[in-house]
Amino acid sequence: MTDRAPRDATAGVMPPRRSHLGRTRRSRASSIRVIERGSRRRAAYNAAMASETLAGECRLQQDIKKSRFAAAAAPLDAVDDALRFVARVSDAAATHNCWAYRHGQQYRFSDDGEPGGTAGRPILQAIDGQGLDRVVVVVTRWFGGIKLGAGGLARAYGGCAAECLRLAARLPIVERTTLEVRCDFPTLPILHARLPEFAAERLDETFDADGARLRVALPRVRAAAFADWLRDLTRGRGSVREAESSAE
Repeated sequence: MTDRAPRDATAGVMPPRRSHLGRTRRSRASSIRVIERGSRRRAAYNAAMASETLAGECRLQQDIKKSRFAAAAAPLDAVDDALRFVARVSDAAATHNCWAYRHGQQYRFSDDGEPGGTAGRPILQAIDGQGLDRVVVVVTRWFGGIKLGAGGLARAYGGCAAECLRLAARLPIVERTTLEVRCDFPTLPILHARLPEFAAERLDETFDADGARLRVALPRVRAAAFADWLRDLTRGRGSVREAESSAE
């Protein structure tokens, strides 16, 4: 008989080795999530930083290794205008009509049969790279018999779009706001006369027993000055409140 404690059956036994496969899969999944988050953040940053759009439609044509690439770009007033433009400028006889658009935080792109990621996304990156917003670009390709490879396609589509946008005339995007204004009848003619000084546009106007109600659209940066001016003019009897904002 001995007083020694019974020996642990697992003592001295090496623990089983963990498979690297699980860690690899987890790390890859984590990396994908990080990349997706990074892409969304870059898209939001690009949309926030963009301060210009196109002044009008523009076109550019390039020949690359016997294939012809034709870019067509246009400004967008609304998201729904993008696909109408794509349908209008696409050539059914061409090999591919690839496109992308950005309108604030909203964007879409299409490879139209080219290998995934080689056409639509490079066009979208060209829009963002040029610091533009509210823009749609279509790049049409007529195949010339020589394959370009994935890298060559991305450079061709993205480069053609970027050069088209680089040469295009631009306009600043001005954030605008709509103000609801109340004033008495004697003030109204003065208000009408002074609206151009604030780059303001009269949207509508109604009347009641107390005076006039107007909706006025103007650049957001001028809104505070306009409100101060009206209150001073009416000695506090007039009122201004913000209705909505937009960018153009």
